[in-house]
Amino acid sequence: MFLYPKAYLKSVKEITYSFLEENNIKALILDVDNTILDFNKKIPEGVNKWCEDLKKQGIKFCILSNSNQHEKVKMVAQKLQMPYFYFGTKPLKRGFHKAIKELQEKEENIGAVGDQIFTDVIGANRCHLFPILVEPIGEKDILITKIKRPLEQYIIKKYQQRIAKKAEEKGK
Repeated sequence: MFLYPKAYLKSVKEITYSFLEENNIKALILDVDNTILDFNKKIPEGVNKWCEDLKKQGIKFCILSNSNQHEKVKMVAQKLQMPYFYFGTKPLKRGFHKAIKELQEKEENIGAVGDQIFTDVIGANRCHLFPILVEPIGEKDILITKIKRPLEQYIIKKYQQRIAKKAEEKGK
């Protein structure tokens, strides 16, 4: 289902090299707000090291943010030393296509990481990427996102039930 991610994790820092290798992922497209940057414009401790460690393993990165705040997105990209696109219009394909072109990898080898189903997951699925949903790093959100969160929580619950049922069936 195009609403479901292929992986649901607590934070980006749970995305390990072995996880990426198992899923044949060679590059990651990262969302900014509430994925790698909190509401107060701070990058959580350990995110920079996480990026550096994966880069040393050959993983490529690109930021794709829906934010229209160019300076904010640029600041994050400079701190993490990666290319970026702001005002990405996710879930539309345009921004994803720019990031894919920048990364120079096949779609099936690119993971798209974000905290929202209706932008990050749907957009990644539409572009045949590997969608990775992470929990938001903070509770503060812009108004439109706050409105969508309860429906996203319902979808996540259904996704988790589906995963549990598959695991149960596999164990039989």
